[in-house]
Amino acid sequence: MRQSAAAPAKRTAAEFDDLRRAKMAEARSAGASWDAVGEALGVTRQSAWALYSADTRARLAAAVAAADSDVSEDEALGIAVEEVRAVRRARRPR
Repeated sequence: MRQSAAAPAKRTAAEFDDLRRAKMAEARSAGASWDAVGEALGVTRQSAWALYSADTRARLAAAVAAADSDVSEDEALGIAVEEVRAVRRARRPR
């Protein structure tokens, strides 16, 4: 069977999204603010965060489903948010 011309474009878009998320993670790990990340992408800080966190939410949902856990997706997301807040509090200069 012959692949359509759209198939490589979808693959390329997915690869681009993966690369963009990886670079966003690197920037955030290096201390870049969501404002800086958004500016680099040409979007608002809220849009940058939404783009980055969408993948995280999807991975959390998959992990919850795979674990056959009593923890709902919302509860897992809440746990993850609290963990991030704890890390941020620990990073704050005293």
